[in-house]
Amino acid sequence: MKIIVSKEIENVCPVFVGAAVEAYCTNSDYCEPMWQEINELGEKFRAELTTETLKDISGIAATRRVYKTCGKDPSRYRPASEALIRRMLQGKSLYQKDTLVDLINLASIAYGYSIGGFDADKFHGDTLTLGIGRAGEPYEGIGRGMINIEGLPVYRDDDGGVGTPTSDNERTKIDINTTHLLVLINGYDGNKENVVANAEFIQRLLRKYAQSDGGCYTIY
Repeated sequence: MKIIVSKEIENVCPVFVGAAVEAYCTNSDYCEPMWQEINELGEKFRAELTTETLKDISGIAATRRVYKTCGKDPSRYRPASEALIRRMLQGKSLYQKDTLVDLINLASIAYGYSIGGFDADKFHGDTLTLGIGRAGEPYEGIGRGMINIEGLPVYRDDDGGVGTPTSDNERTKIDINTTHLLVLINGYDGNKENVVANAEFIQRLLRKYAQSDGGCYTIY
């Protein structure tokens, strides 16, 4: 899959750096050892963060800045990483879906980046372009129905939007039969070292919990 960062994104975030992890793997309904990692991280967050200070995490702060620059209210359309950690700080459990979705959520909260996870066999075409959502652009968020993505960073394939930092699209979502995974890490803070570390963390999780060799990653 070829990934293009548009001039729109370069103009609002010239330091952007992303990583794409592509892997073949096996999904499952639930992975108890991985949930132990998630719960341990939740305990750490509750000891160190509040719902206000979590906004200072580099990846979250940078994504919020991009939202504001594009005219979107980050407190109404929260980046996924912020929403997940916020939920944990409020004493709530993360939603449990399946191993691959839960794995991506773990990787997102561990580094603070909003991460897109997709069934790569559901894309149309061989190119994803990262741009900015337009007024009236149709987009069905996973479990959210039609949402307004005007002013949100959005990845598009040949048929339209597939992923934003707030919600991925129903059309390309992971399900229990997913075997070909594409994960996109969005480093709006420009911290390439952290983005690479996040990609390698995802590879470790895939090897440990999803019967994968970890696949490969590229930086863009």
